[in-house]
Amino acid sequence: MFPETSILSHFAQLEDPRDERNRKHPLINVITIAILGVLGGADTWVDVERYGKSKQAWLGTFLDLSNGIPSHDTFGRVFRWLDSEAFQAQFVAWTQQVCTLTRGQVVAADGKKLRRSQDSAHERDGIWMVSAWASENRMVLGQRKVDDKSNEITVMPQLLSALDIEGCIVTLDALNTQTDTVAAILRRGADYVLPVKANQGTLYEDVQDLFNGLEADNYQQVVFDTAKQVSEGHHRRELRQCWVVTQPEYRAYLRRSDDWSQLTSLVKLMTVRSVEGKTSVEMRYFISSWRASARDFLQAIREHWQIENGLHWVLDIAFREDESRVRKDHAPQNLATLRHIALSLLKQDRSVKVGMAAKRKMAGWDNDYLLKVLCS
Repeated sequence: MFPETSILSHFAQLEDPRDERNRKHPLINVITIAILGVLGGADTWVDVERYGKSKQAWLGTFLDLSNGIPSHDTFGRVFRWLDSEAFQAQFVAWTQQVCTLTRGQVVAADGKKLRRSQDSAHERDGIWMVSAWASENRMVLGQRKVDDKSNEITVMPQLLSALDIEGCIVTLDALNTQTDTVAAILRRGADYVLPVKANQGTLYEDVQDLFNGLEADNYQQVVFDTAKQVSEGHHRRELRQCWVVTQPEYRAYLRRSDDWSQLTSLVKLMTVRSVEGKTSVEMRYFISSWRASARDFLQAIREHWQIENGLHWVLDIAFREDESRVRKDHAPQNLATLRHIALSLLKQDRSVKVGMAAKRKMAGWDNDYLLKVLCS
């Protein structure tokens, strides 16, 4: 029996972009088969059509397939024309229904280019997508396409403003250490942890000089917290030490401290890596509205990289996202949403201990496992 309360029910109310004369296949059929196909290993519209035909008898138990399985051209046209904002809104509504974000959970946000979406013949750059990732729930919370005349810095506040992230800790890369992004995070009731690099001008200089001065005085008469983490393995050793200062008088050393709303903590992170006898030392600095221990900051900063390892890397390796040549109209962002749906669902299932690519194969081969994933 097919689960009526699954994610698929969230897309039943989407507006069909096709002319009524060309609606041979109901929109919900097209969307349902596409979601199940991508879950089951399909990476192109041709793959989705083949999946549908191979599962036609089973699909026919809960879909009206009186006109058969849509062709790959039909899938391509529908997702080219389907309103990507509306499709994404329904995906976000689903994540908010099934994903309860715990207070203090890290939400990492970052951008990624769909490399093969670049169209050199028409002088079009590849499409950039900005995504938010819940580290504990291991789910994509939402995504937005960066428009041709915009950039990631403009789109990031829009994405965060659409998400229910109250009580969470939002981490970003240095590109998005921007006052507008800070405002969007605070409006949603979340805290920020933002890296500071040389592209922030005086902010970087001031934070670096402050910690250099505190270190030279051995932090005498300074209220601070510090913590260490050591990891070893495969001829590699990494020491990470964090210092956190929250006293208001030290924030006054920053020439632009008033630009950063609710700035509470200044953070220094030192990383010492030893690989096969070669040692390197890196210093990084952060500003934050979060009042937490140095150990908490160590953990939050490290969890930010889950969006690279748990999302971007998996999309490239298990979903072959960078190989996709889908480029026209809304199709690239809609296909990206399909991948995010599939990845989020498969991440929730912990009944088997195999990689993402293997889970996709299992979902394509075994209908019972597919239903378990949909109900997870």
